[in-house]
Amino acid sequence: MKKYLGLMICAMVALTSACKKDDYKNDGGKSNPYVDMTTYDFLKSKPQFDSLVKIIDHAGLKDVVNSNVTFFATTNYSIAPYVSAKKNQKAIEIGNENFEFGINDIPATELADSMKTYLFEGKINRDVITVSGQVYPTLLTTPPSNVTYMIKFRRTFDYSSFLDHVDYVNYVKIRGTRDDQEPDPEAIPDNQKDQAVDCQTSGIITRTGVVHVIDGNHRLFFNAQSLGN
Repeated sequence: MKKYLGLMICAMVALTSACKKDDYKNDGGKSNPYVDMTTYDFLKSKPQFDSLVKIIDHAGLKDVVNSNVTFFATTNYSIAPYVSAKKNQKAIEIGNENFEFGINDIPATELADSMKTYLFEGKINRDVITVSGQVYPTLLTTPPSNVTYMIKFRRTFDYSSFLDHVDYVNYVKIRGTRDDQEPDPEAIPDNQKDQAVDCQTSGIITRTGVVHVIDGNHRLFFNAQSLGN
């Protein structure tokens, strides 16, 4: 099992949880979930969140991010393919793929609304998260009627030689009903299945809120548009 180094971010109590190494926490010091910065300043201090900070600035969400919220933050690895997909969409619309395109070319209101699906009021940390999960309202005031969001632990026994189990914080987009409550989850059509992603780092406590960092394999907003050629 790999361990987080430096500003650690997962709680590990009685061998019930564990974390993987994070590439930007590498000072080798004692793990400490608290960072003496606002959430925005913490994100801005880490190069892995450069694209996320650009989105926050462009969407005018700095004050929201710095309020009493839990933020499921995405890294550059999650955002780059999303921007590429949006560029490809634009290229198809205008019939030309030879143009510059970046975050600031995406409508600010579109980004602001979508980013709020990663923001939850209050502090939702590992001490209140459960394996069974709980649906929480996001800060998006008018979400689609058939979409809700759940925060849960995904429990794995992959490290049974070292630990009884490992709990990863799991961010879930529920489409319709919860898949885990359906009599036959395998019968659910792919386009109606819930979408879930683990956090590579969890439980960062800032001056203003809590940050969980979503795995880089996740594409922003669960976007599935083509990246083009």
